[in-house]
Amino acid sequence: MEKLRIVFMGTPDFAVGILDTIYQNNYEIVGVITAPDKPAGRGQKVSTSAVKEYAVSKNLHLLQPTNLKSEDFLAELKSLNANLHVVVAFRMLPEVVWKMPKLGTFNLHASLLPEYRGAAPINWAIINGETKTGVTTFFIDDKIDTGAMIMSKELFIGDEESAGELHDRLMHLGSDAVVETLQLIETGKASTTIQAENDEIKTAYKLNKENCKIDWSQSGKMIFDQIRGLSPYPAAWTFIKDGENEWNVKIYAASFEAKEHDELVGKISTTKKEIFIATKDGILKIVSLQFPGKKRMLAHELLNGISFSENTIAL
Repeated sequence: MEKLRIVFMGTPDFAVGILDTIYQNNYEIVGVITAPDKPAGRGQKVSTSAVKEYAVSKNLHLLQPTNLKSEDFLAELKSLNANLHVVVAFRMLPEVVWKMPKLGTFNLHASLLPEYRGAAPINWAIINGETKTGVTTFFIDDKIDTGAMIMSKELFIGDEESAGELHDRLMHLGSDAVVETLQLIETGKASTTIQAENDEIKTAYKLNKENCKIDWSQSGKMIFDQIRGLSPYPAAWTFIKDGENEWNVKIYAASFEAKEHDELVGKISTTKKEIFIATKDGILKIVSLQFPGKKRMLAHELLNGISFSENTIAL
C-alpha cells in the first residue's frame, strides 16, 4: 500500500465539498491549486474562489497560477512531490501537469460518463428531462472528460428538482466516489473501463445567454425542465412585453399543468397573487422571478407593485 500525497485542483463550491471530504478522511493534501483572484461585480471587488477560502481556512499550501505551463509553477508543483492529483471542476490541464504524479491524475465529473461531457452536466441533465444522473471518476487524458473510467455512482433526479438541489446531492455522492477511488488507488486495486464512443452521446455545453433563453414554441414540460435546470444560476430568462414596456425577466421556479386551452402561446394572465403563462400544451404557473433592477421575488410579491394589461406576452 502506497501512502498518498495529494494535490487537489478545483474552483467552485462543488469542489469544496469534495476537498473537505478528502481532508476529513485524513489524507495528506500537499497542495491545493485554484483559479487566481479576479475583480467581479459592479464594484470590481476582488473575488476569491470557494476552494481558496477553504484552503486558507485549513492552512493548506495554496497555488493560484495564471499559466499552468509556466516554468515557475511547474517547478513549485514538482517540489510538492505529490504522487496523485485529484481534479474537480477545474480547467483543462496541460499534459505536463496531468502526467507528473506517479499514480496519475483523476477527475470527478458530475455525470454518468460518457454522457454529458463538458462544462454544465448538472444543468443539462435536468434541461433534457433525464430521470437519473450520477458521478464518474476517471483518469485524465488529452481530451475533455474522455479518459478511462474508474467508477460511477448514480442517483435519480426528482420530477421537480432544481439544478441547485441536484448539485448538493451530487456533491455528497461525489465525495463518496472520490474517497472510494482514493482507497482503490492507495491499495493498488483500481481498474479502469474505456469510455464507449457513439454519435448519440449528449454533450453538456457551456451555458450562455442564448441557450438560457426560453423558447415558447417548445412544450410546457420542456420549458419547465429548462427553468429548473437553470435554477438558481444562471436562470432561464424571457422578454415580457406589455404595450410599450418590455423587460428582460429571469424565471427561477414554476410549475406546469398540461391542459387544452385557447390562449395565445406566451400570453400572461394574473390573479391577485398568481402569474400564469400559456404554452402550446398547457399552463405554466410562475412561482419566483426577477425583473431588472429588482431582487428575486415570489409572484405575489411582484404583483404587489406591478400590474399587467390583458395584452401582456412572454416572447
